[in-house]
Amino acid sequence: MISGIGTDIVEVDRMKKAIENTGFLERYFTRAENEYFMLKKYNPMTIAASFAAKEAVAKAFGTGFRGFKLTDIEILRDGLGKPYVRLYNKVEKMTDGAKIHLSLSHTTDYAVAFAVMEK
Repeated sequence: MISGIGTDIVEVDRMKKAIENTGFLERYFTRAENEYFMLKKYNPMTIAASFAAKEAVAKAFGTGFRGFKLTDIEILRDGLGKPYVRLYNKVEKMTDGAKIHLSLSHTTDYAVAFAVMEK
């Protein structure tokens, strides 16, 4: 049963500017996410899609970022490139056993993410 959905879109140019700011990547992404970005040569489209995914997951909870932070939601990819979510701290407890499905896409200008929470 679907218990929540969320979607978000990010302008890639805005993300390019954000990642130029010292500390942005460390403040909003986990170590594992930053290692993945390094492998992808800090591609702004990849980073924008991950940022949009964090927002989409928060929206699927129906709470936004109340009571937790962006780094409590980790967006990674499996060996085939399929995105998946790891949750930490309070937000992990909020899932109540739900599974989160993600779909990410991007163009040169935009990155979009769609999250479905299933119990």
